Amino acid sequence: MRRVSFIAVALLLAACGNSGDDTGKSTGLDGAGKTLNVLVQANTIYPDQQRAWFTEINDKFKASTGAEVKFETFASPNDELTKIQTSVLSGQGPDIYSLGTTFTPTAYSTGAFLELKDDDWKKLGGKDAFLPSTLGISGPDAEHQVGIPFTSRPFVMAYNTDLLKAAGIDKPATSWDDLLGQAKQLTKGDTYGLAVAYADGFDPWKFIWAMSVQAGNPLVKDKKAQLTDPSTLKAYQTYLGWLATDKVVNPAAVGWKNAQAIADFGAGKAAFLPMVSATSKVTLDKSAVAGKYAYAIMPTVPPGQSSTTGVGATSILSGDNLVVAKYTKNKDLALALVKLLTSPEQQESYYKTFGELPTNATAAKKLQADPALAPIIDSASKASGTPFNGAWSQVQLALVNVVVQSIPALKDGKLDETKLKALIADGQKAAQDALDKSK
Repeated sequence: MRRVSFIAVALLLAACGNSGDDTGKSTGLDGAGKTLNVLVQANTIYPDQQRAWFTEINDKFKASTGAEVKFETFASPNDELTKIQTSVLSGQGPDIYSLGTTFTPTAYSTGAFLELKDDDWKKLGGKDAFLPSTLGISGPDAEHQVGIPFTSRPFVMAYNTDLLKAAGIDKPATSWDDLLGQAKQLTKGDTYGLAVAYADGFDPWKFIWAMSVQAGNPLVKDKKAQLTDPSTLKAYQTYLGWLATDKVVNPAAVGWKNAQAIADFGAGKAAFLPMVSATSKVTLDKSAVAGKYAYAIMPTVPPGQSSTTGVGATSILSGDNLVVAKYTKNKDLALALVKLLTSPEQQESYYKTFGELPTNATAAKKLQADPALAPIIDSASKASGTPFNGAWSQVQLALVNVVVQSIPALKDGKLDETKLKALIADGQKAAQDALDKSK
């Protein structure tokens, strides 16, 4: 198997059982004096809760195995690059990595992570312990998997029910063009139609991907990048145009991260908050719009069209996977920790704290009766996976970079089509170069 560049891989990994009581000493493991190192993305929305969770997991795992758990976080791709490059190249470092599902293909292509065998899955409680859909991007096929589902994060759109009702709008639009029409109608004074995080490193590409695949362009086909397809240009024009030309987004959003967009919507300053997951619920239920908002699946009709001509995807197949480093000297302990993290009790607790949907089948079943989550569950059923290619995360970064390079013009309220086409052409080259180097 041809391996992709480790530097690229490390940069791009940044980015998407029964119970804890059954782990550790109850299974004969003795981790006294040992420490497991786990690398995860820093939670910028709930940082205090994340630190408390680190302590909770360490305490539980130490009580059951004698081993300690040390969490490390990365805040940016460059931060992760330094940490992962050093550990993998030296053959020591984190035992477990948490990474977004869309980056699992890149992780798999490195050959640096444990490919799970039947015995490994048994130690985790069996594949049946997980929702089948969450295993969809754990590997290239059911027999070659490295990713253990940790969280499920289907994307939806939140909307302010009071604002829509006052405007005489019954429900959110099902096409991107009609959503823009509603957003224009709802933009008044310091209240805008849409809250969008243009400076977020993880959100922008998902809009471009969704609009492109809905128009019949998968962005990668037969190892060929298709970023210069007219449908993708239209997607960028639509997404960037919301701020630059349509003026339905707060100008300050050009510098917003996801947390800031959620906060703006939570303050009642926007009618729609597209591309959010159930993680937003924890914040919104404590905000000014508590009891005054709802979720809906995002539009599936691409810009400029009256019907879906491609895949009616409402979301990427999204979430986080846990992968175990091949070099770990504590494989069984690592699997025991993963079993704890994916147990029904811990998954339910994690959802209540962070709003991340469970991948554990038992925990997920308990949430099905919550009417507020119905659109999110619906979106999960209509989600579509990104290409399982080792270069996909580089393609993903190329998509984001077009937005990053467009921000200076957006700050001036401009959208130059000639410059945009040039940026997309640069993204096409970067994506194709990555695909040519991958298997």
